[in-house]
Amino acid sequence: MSRTIKVLLAEDQSMVREALAALLGLEPDIEVVAQVARGDEVLAAAREHAVDVALLDIEMPGATGIEAAAQVNRELPAVKLVVLTTFGRPGYLRSAMEAGADAFLVKDAPAAQLAEAVRKVLAGERVIDPTLAAAALAGGANPLTDREREVLRAAADGATNAELATALHLSQGTVRNYLSTAIQKLAVRNRTEAVRTARDKGWL
Repeated sequence: MSRTIKVLLAEDQSMVREALAALLGLEPDIEVVAQVARGDEVLAAAREHAVDVALLDIEMPGATGIEAAAQVNRELPAVKLVVLTTFGRPGYLRSAMEAGADAFLVKDAPAAQLAEAVRKVLAGERVIDPTLAAAALAGGANPLTDREREVLRAAADGATNAELATALHLSQGTVRNYLSTAIQKLAVRNRTEAVRTARDKGWL
């Protein structure tokens, strides 16, 4: 008899998390041994419960699923990582793979497909939603540098250049330069459009 696969579920919406746990719990060889609602709780839970596979939503408080994946990959490399998203943004796929994800699926995939992905990653396979894979290839690489992404993320709440400079420990001129370069690279008119475009493509 094959051993039970121990799964950690990280999802901030309790209804979605419980539904996923219930569906996976119907599988004879899968047991959800831990559930968390925050990205910054993933590593501790994965370590405490000695999980085989972590299912990570992208949008979570504390840390994104991609940030959590990178942390687990660094600290617990034996744990397989499945990133789930509501958003079919090709940039997220690229970021997830760079963070060490073994699978990338949309949340509305059938439960059987999710269970099969858990088994496949444990067997050393990589599982990627084919539609997202095609979109990622068509979308090209993220043109933004880490600093440009950092400034755009900080600008998303409408902060002034002075406020951004203080928050990021940069001069106002440097902030202005990063924003200007990002706007040019994304071929948009202003920072608001730059933030929206970068988010839509999953580049933030």
